[in-house]
Amino acid sequence: MPAECRPPAMQFARLDGRSVVADFGGGVMTSDAGALLLGATDRAIGLVDRFAACFSGGRAAGRVVHEVATLVGQRVFGIALGYEDLIDHDALRHDPVLGVVLGRLEAGRAGCAPLAGKSTLNRLEHAPAGAHRYRRIGHELDAIETLFVDLFLDAHGQAPERLILDLDATDDPLHGRQEGRFFHGYYDCYCYLPLYIFCGDHLLVAKLRRADIDASAGATDEVARIVARICARWPAVDPLCAQGGEEGHGAPVAVTRISPQALASFTSNQLESHSLTNENPY
Repeated sequence: MPAECRPPAMQFARLDGRSVVADFGGGVMTSDAGALLLGATDRAIGLVDRFAACFSGGRAAGRVVHEVATLVGQRVFGIALGYEDLIDHDALRHDPVLGVVLGRLEAGRAGCAPLAGKSTLNRLEHAPAGAHRYRRIGHELDAIETLFVDLFLDAHGQAPERLILDLDATDDPLHGRQEGRFFHGYYDCYCYLPLYIFCGDHLLVAKLRRADIDASAGATDEVARIVARICARWPAVDPLCAQGGEEGHGAPVAVTRISPQALASFTSNQLESHSLTNENPY
């Protein structure tokens, strides 16, 4: 942000023949320079562009100032920098670092900021699944879910011998009267109960859910979808599904070994009835 006051430079005693000066005329400054590293990483893996491709834009092209890819990137980088609320973007739309990362240092139209404000980003936040008569930006849920798995697969030069899928449910505390909120006795707060599935350090699933459900609800379908996608790329891999039980949820720790040969015709019911063992894969 620009400095609002600029007192004259202060001269201090010279040190080893060098001048020591305090100058407070810093001009435009930022505390989010780490965004430049995020931008370089994104350019290497193409995350934002591939994520943006999961959205459709039905707006009149001649009137569009902020493309869907820019909106998606602005929201992704904003969250990564700790700006979770859309209202933050009324200031961030003028941020030079975010503009550098997104390639938007100049406004696309007179009277507009280089980046989008909260009202424009709100259209992205409420993008419906598929086409809609009034909401011109839509999203394809299947494409978004598949993208997480594809990014994981693309990160490997060759198929590993074995994969371990780690399932976990945890609380996402709520501080207002959000739709679908529920008081969870174990976490002692109003929250959502998202489901996460990891393979090593890679996130494969992040599904937001209400908290008035069992911790393992929907996990079977997600595992079946992920394993089928993995084995379509790596037929010889030996996937293990590790279901970690958490105190208060009543779910035992178990491991499911899934035969790659059976994946072609696997359904969620078959996966749910598949034999579980207490083998520790770690």
